[in-house]
Amino acid sequence: MKMRLILASVFIPLGIIIAAVPENTTKPFRLTAGELLNEIHEGTQFISTDQIADMLVQKDPSLQLIDVRTQAEFEKYSLPGSVNIPLSDLLSEEWNDFLDQGVKMNVFYSNGNLKANEAWMITRQLGFKNNYVLQGGLNYWAETILNPQAPKSVLADDEIAKYDFRKGASAALGGGNAVVSNSTEGKTAKPPIVKRKKKKKVAGGC
Repeated sequence: MKMRLILASVFIPLGIIIAAVPENTTKPFRLTAGELLNEIHEGTQFISTDQIADMLVQKDPSLQLIDVRTQAEFEKYSLPGSVNIPLSDLLSEEWNDFLDQGVKMNVFYSNGNLKANEAWMITRQLGFKNNYVLQGGLNYWAETILNPQAPKSVLADDEIAKYDFRKGASAALGGGNAVVSNSTEGKTAKPPIVKRKKKKKVAGGC
């Protein structure tokens, strides 16, 4: 029974989204439900909160954050430099060139994963490839970046380094002062943090 509910929760929104996306006659592109479901399963659309925090601190010009919540929610709290495109306005012509481009990395976010993931599915189905989702949304952003918790073990070097980075990012990005919605939208298990591989030192010399 649980499996049926899980499948229904995935396929019903998926079918609605695929049916709702208008046919693109100038740039024909449509994923099958299976292809889209496979990409969702692989999770390649997600960008971690740590990656976004690092890009914000570094003032990376290639990042464009897109808040898909309502204007009222956006005005209460939003990530630095964000643009507000409510999910209901996503297919408006005024945003087409903004979403379909290869210059900036668009990252959708909402309180959790649900609305941002829907925005990604719609743009992916239209053939727009430069769009991603903030993993865990603002709820997980508040937990990991704005109010990071100290690691339980003082011997876990990776965890200590991660905590130190998050504390620095929190200070730089106004952590502790922001009030983020406690909405349970799209709330699931904590997403894993993708660790960056350390660059190998070049061997040899003169």
